[in-house]
Amino acid sequence: MSSSRLSGSATEHVDEKFYHAEDLQDPHESTLHRGLKARQMSMIALGGTIGTGLIMSSGTALVRGGPLGLCLGFLFVGLICYLTLAALGEMTAYLPHKRGFAGYATRFVDPAVGFALGWIYLIKYLIAPASNINAAGIVMQYWTLSVPIEVWAVVIMNLLGIQFFGELEFWMSGLKVISLMGLILLGIIVDLGGNPKHDRIGFRYWRQPNGPMGSYLVHQVHNEQFAVFLGFWSTLTTALFAYIGSELVAVTAGEAQNPRKTIPRAIKSTFVRIFVFYIGCVFAISLIVPSTSTQLLVANSSHAGAAASPFVVGVTLVGIKGLNHVINAMILLFTISAANSDLYIASRTLYGLAIERKAPQIFTKVNKRGLPWVSLLVVSLFTCLTFLNASTSSATVFAYGVNLLSAFGAITWMTIAYSHIRFMQALKAQGISRDSLPYKGPCQPLGSWFVLVSTGIILLFKGFDTFLPFTPGLFITSYLPVPLFFIFWLGYKLRYRTRVIPSSKVDLITGKREIDEEEERFILREKAREGKMSRWQKLADVL
Repeated sequence: MSSSRLSGSATEHVDEKFYHAEDLQDPHESTLHRGLKARQMSMIALGGTIGTGLIMSSGTALVRGGPLGLCLGFLFVGLICYLTLAALGEMTAYLPHKRGFAGYATRFVDPAVGFALGWIYLIKYLIAPASNINAAGIVMQYWTLSVPIEVWAVVIMNLLGIQFFGELEFWMSGLKVISLMGLILLGIIVDLGGNPKHDRIGFRYWRQPNGPMGSYLVHQVHNEQFAVFLGFWSTLTTALFAYIGSELVAVTAGEAQNPRKTIPRAIKSTFVRIFVFYIGCVFAISLIVPSTSTQLLVANSSHAGAAASPFVVGVTLVGIKGLNHVINAMILLFTISAANSDLYIASRTLYGLAIERKAPQIFTKVNKRGLPWVSLLVVSLFTCLTFLNASTSSATVFAYGVNLLSAFGAITWMTIAYSHIRFMQALKAQGISRDSLPYKGPCQPLGSWFVLVSTGIILLFKGFDTFLPFTPGLFITSYLPVPLFFIFWLGYKLRYRTRVIPSSKVDLITGKREIDEEEERFILREKAREGKMSRWQKLADVL
């Protein structure tokens, strides 16, 4: 990292004991382009979130937690997700920059925390594409076991493309939304008797022996009530894995048009869509699939060829012929789209670290379209982690991915919440009212404290089942991200002697004027453009 100090009138207010120039100033050379609209940002976040966590891991949660435990787990973590997005939206709308949310930890907490978060988040998204490609291979194995999963991995890796990511992912995510709406509606229709057997299922699977709660590890703990609690607790980890990625909106801030308006709108709509779709989806699953079904894919224990999604099991049980293959094809689209989003966010995170001089400067290189091609090339190489399934079962590799990604995601959410707490403390110390912010999140500051504490508890106990019996691989993947975070934090702090920034010294100004001016220019351009548009063009633009 360069030790260059702040210079210029724009940063005269900054205390140089706490910041270096690269901690605050966005690059002026070739950089990311602000070309993403609110609809694209919201759909990108939705596409990156709706994937294997919801469509595939929900089967594991159903088996362990039962139908009621599944729904309660997703409701609880959905609340945490909402409060995290609200906190993130408040910071991002005030100061949208091209560093992702690691930049907020650097500015509002301590550069060492920003460094650790940036690298933790990068590692998460270096692993995520491979995890989704492995999941896509599992989906393919439902159709045939004659082709090795490594072959499917190679095919799927070559399907990924990012050159026209924004528009491509908008339409892919749109298709995913329509598909998910169809699945939820299908589940309700099947439950009410709209199936070849004319069997009105109702809440049959919410009663014994399938529900309402599951009994997880009952033979190990020898206590039915405790096993029920463990079943519910295991759903929290699955739900956390399902929801992580919704914070992707903040990473796209550097490429957003008129970020003061589009980011809050995108965050609000992203949460509504995620919350409605997730709760609706798991509720539909709980109605049509018994938690005792042996056809469900359960992480770390399922045989090759098991149904990747509970929806496939549900339509098979009621005898709807052919639809299981259609749903499986839709799930394949979900996993490929999620892997595509993962590549995007990994490349932008590595780019953000590089412009802060917390990664080699070669990763700041972009082409004439604003694509960080060097970063993209490097992160794409990590998709080769998929080939771990050559020596280990794909279900076990999937379980490793769930453990790692949920732990990385938990650390990310906790750091976002703490950065927001420090942001609010800095506003108060410097006499700035939260009412003056472009977007004011609800339930604050209690909301961010709730995220910090509750997510920390989930992270601490998420690997409880790795001790019953002790399973080294699952234990390591459950908790490895925690020491990694502290190693990055401590190493940076010792190397550069950084300190926690006092609230009165936090820089709330640098870069704000440029954003204000850019917003004014954008509004003027939009008014000029709208003046030349016909009535039908305006209607199409709104839609």
